[in-house]
Amino acid sequence: MNTEDLFEELGIMQLSDSFFPTGLFATSNGLEFLHMTKKISSQQELFEFIKIAINQQVGPADCVAMLNAYESAKNTDFSEIRRIDEIIFALKTIKEMRESSLRSGIQMLKCVREFVKDDTLEWFQDEVRKRSAHGSHPIAFALCCNALKIKKEKASLMLLYGFATSVVGAALRLGLIQHFEAQKILHQIKPVITNFISENFDKKTSEICQFSPQLDIFQMSHENMDSKMFLT
Repeated sequence: MNTEDLFEELGIMQLSDSFFPTGLFATSNGLEFLHMTKKISSQQELFEFIKIAINQQVGPADCVAMLNAYESAKNTDFSEIRRIDEIIFALKTIKEMRESSLRSGIQMLKCVREFVKDDTLEWFQDEVRKRSAHGSHPIAFALCCNALKIKKEKASLMLLYGFATSVVGAALRLGLIQHFEAQKILHQIKPVITNFISENFDKKTSEICQFSPQLDIFQMSHENMDSKMFLT
């Protein structure tokens, strides 16, 4: 293994670490509402929730958007980056989910710009500052991975695995599962992630979509909870 490969691995570790300040630890993606209303109460039900979210919401929307934004960043196609950012922002019709994506994306941009000099990152941060772009998390994630020379396929693994760990982490703090069960779920979800990526890796911007009406309703219901631990 050469030093470039080692540098890439360290970049993967840095962005994937829960220590990295994106604020994703404060999100449950609607799980808190489902737990409080006793709609999810077991390890298997939690696994099914994450699987559905990956296949119907986070995967076809965030992951496909990230993959295309990554290619646009490689080609310094600024207009396409802005267009993908607009598409993913428009798809997030639930206020909490939209605001969470923006907070995480803008925070990631600010942090990575502190230690990486990259023209595309600098341009996108300026666009967000001028309100010419939104700064959605999948787009910011793509640009940061490109700046850190993390390969696209590994970036897609990081995005989906990061989503799974954020939900499992929320489940732990809610007392829904214990640590050993959390690790079982993360192991169980690996083929779901790899199958999704292998089947959707080459999808185009025009194919960005999501369809999870029941999950959308649960996430909207979270907004109306009187008392809650998580932002989403």
